[in-house]
Amino acid sequence: MPGNVPPQPDTARSILYALGANFAIAVCKILGAMFTGSGALLAEAFHSLADTGNQCLLLLGRKQARAPASSHHPLGHGRATYFWSFVVALLLFVVGGLFSIYEGIRKLHEPGPLVAPWLAVAIVLFATIAEGI
Repeated sequence: MPGNVPPQPDTARSILYALGANFAIAVCKILGAMFTGSGALLAEAFHSLADTGNQCLLLLGRKQARAPASSHHPLGHGRATYFWSFVVALLLFVVGGLFSIYEGIRKLHEPGPLVAPWLAVAIVLFATIAEGI
């Protein structure tokens, strides 16, 4: 059936690689934010954690898309991936955006010294390279 096209096997592998990479990047950013005191790096860490959660939702959508056709869904569940992709986009925008705003306002009211700015820059460069692979 046209609506019940099974997802490609490489899709799951790509999502799992992205999940692992985003989790590792999030851990690096959290540790870097704790060491440097960088609010921007902490906001980036939450963004990476949101990305990790998003990959979990994409895996869920991929699983639901494999469900067979039923009386309520005669063309199958293949389009569930579009719904979960939409949820992922919303969560990324809301979680990442709101936390960035919160952290920015907090740092404006309670500024602190940045201990090792070179470390924050190195972590962001590492994350940029790792996410590009």
